[in-house]
Amino acid sequence: MKERPACPVPELEAVALQVASLFDPLEEVQAWVKDLYGRYCWVSRGFLANYFLSRREEVVGRTDHDLSPSHLADQYVEDDRKVLEGEPVENRVELVGRFDHTAVWCETTKRCLLDAQGRVIGTLGITRPARDSALDMGLPESALAHVLVHLRQHFSEQLTNADLAAVAGRSVRAFERLFSKSMGLAPQQYLRRLRIRLSAQALLQSTDSMLAIALAHGFYDQSHFVREFRRETGLTPRRYQVMYARSAPPVS
Repeated sequence: MKERPACPVPELEAVALQVASLFDPLEEVQAWVKDLYGRYCWVSRGFLANYFLSRREEVVGRTDHDLSPSHLADQYVEDDRKVLEGEPVENRVELVGRFDHTAVWCETTKRCLLDAQGRVIGTLGITRPARDSALDMGLPESALAHVLVHLRQHFSEQLTNADLAAVAGRSVRAFERLFSKSMGLAPQQYLRRLRIRLSAQALLQSTDSMLAIALAHGFYDQSHFVREFRRETGLTPRRYQVMYARSAPPVS
């Protein structure tokens, strides 16, 4: 990614410094500050990890459409518009994209930011993985939500589209249409990328062998794991470990 200059709004920089101390220690929480034009001025460590980035300079000045698929970014932008017009977002259950083009259900809260004179100068937001109770309340596609939960719990198993359609309570064809339209990926593509994401976490946190990690995450053998991991991330699993195992994203 090409680096961009720091946020030009001093008030937002001051807010970001305060927010950093609160949210940076929370790995499961993504937090951010945006200006009036939807450009990121600051993001938390959890945000960087979600998008497989190491430095905040890689995000500052960019927008949701630079980071997320259009069908997700459009909703984020629309929510920002409403927030700037005085409609706060409170625990909205929505899909949040990741670096590997998968997406997870999260609960998002957004607020507008005011300067000392009471003028709106930007937005502040946080999002975290949705609670099970939230997944059963008010989702437009609750069937899909339950499939995503099932995938997360059984990712190492050999799941067919027929298996997943049964979880959704749909025919196979109807389920495949619903999933692809909502996620921008076919079900098996999503499952493969989910396995890569979770295996990447294991590479950094586990002392298991490469083969053990491969088998625990649904790959046939180590060669299959290496091939799929490189295809999705551009790195071999070993190279990924070397680059990220002992380093947390630095504070910029």
